[in-house]
Amino acid sequence: METRHAPGEQPGTDPLGRLDALGVWPYPRRVLMVVGAAYFFAFSDIVNIGFALPVIAQQFSVSTTTAAVAITAGLVGYVGGALADSVVGDRYGRRVGLVVSIVAFSLGTVIAAAAPNLGWLVAGRFIAGMGIGAEIASAAAYLAGISPTRLRGRAGTVAVSWGFAGLAATPFLALALVPHFDAGWRVLFLVSVVGGLATVGFRRHLPESPRWLVARGDVDAAGRVVDDAVSWARQRGGPDLVVPEAPARSPMGFFRAVTLFLAMWFMYYVGNYAWLTLAPTLLTKEGFSLTSSIAFLSVTGLGLVAGALGAVRIAERFERRRTVAFAMVVFALALLGIGLVPEPVVIMVLGFIVSVTIGVVVPLAYVLTAEHFDSLHRARGVAISDGVGHLGGAIAPYVVLPAAGIGFVWGMAAMAATGLVAAVVVLAARDLTGRTIS
Repeated sequence: METRHAPGEQPGTDPLGRLDALGVWPYPRRVLMVVGAAYFFAFSDIVNIGFALPVIAQQFSVSTTTAAVAITAGLVGYVGGALADSVVGDRYGRRVGLVVSIVAFSLGTVIAAAAPNLGWLVAGRFIAGMGIGAEIASAAAYLAGISPTRLRGRAGTVAVSWGFAGLAATPFLALALVPHFDAGWRVLFLVSVVGGLATVGFRRHLPESPRWLVARGDVDAAGRVVDDAVSWARQRGGPDLVVPEAPARSPMGFFRAVTLFLAMWFMYYVGNYAWLTLAPTLLTKEGFSLTSSIAFLSVTGLGLVAGALGAVRIAERFERRRTVAFAMVVFALALLGIGLVPEPVVIMVLGFIVSVTIGVVVPLAYVLTAEHFDSLHRARGVAISDGVGHLGGAIAPYVVLPAAGIGFVWGMAAMAATGLVAAVVVLAARDLTGRTIS
């Protein structure tokens, strides 16, 4: 049963109980903006290499398959960065993890932008990938730790919506730079660095996660953070405070949760990253010009924002794991449709639907993953599940490009198959929507 309290009334002295009782977002808007900016530039940097790849292959006199090593390097770096920074975040706090991540990301991206050859590009993308992996794991763990229960899904999806805004903006910027200037792809990389570094000062002043503080035994510090949160919530007003119902079942064990979400993310990322990073290459091989291919993807990319905004609306209304599974099935069917009928209108319409599903799946799945781990191990759990899961994206070129070599439809079918497998796997997750977490 749920216990209701009038706004401002405190349900006991437990700081996490008081936090979970809040019915409005209890922090300044800049908190979500700073975390959202982390997603914006991280997501943008993940996909910009895909738009640059055909030109990079030409300038460095290598095949697109060889140049795709830069994509793989970034995703392998993602794994290492997520794991390393998660240890920092779990041990020294979420804010420290967020600051460390942007340093690695910026350094690697500068190296990649200045690369004189493929070797330097691969090295830069590896370091940048470490920063991106660290960014995303830290941000997901941080939001799960500071959010009231009834706002956990909404806060996570709002922040990740910024990331999809970055994904949607990248094709337009790539269209303006890459086909028209020899150094256009280098400038494309540097845009992410400038934006990312602009957030460093704000990250140092984010409130620490009260759940992490309690798990570390510093209940007094957690109480102070929650006091500030309650004060801010009182100023904003809002609905009655609600003490959420405790989970009906015991939490899923760490290793079981890691196994489940690692399998889900690995399979999903094969198709996801193949579409986000290899679509320009696949479309040019199918006979479309690079300019036309990027233009198609600029239109379809708007679906990422539409999907993410939709995820914000449904995050607390529907059970998350079933929503994620349904969106993955639609993702697979739309990709298969593009493969069967590779015409401009079909590519743009079904590609838009693919992007909408990505915009729904990723933010909800980040929330779903993070809430399956306790505070002391949340960053590591997300890092292993999502981070190591990115190896699926790393192998995507070596799965999809050979399949596409047989025929365009086979490349698209390979992507679709991974989405269907991921949909089956995620249904084994727990229903934690609207339930308390540690």
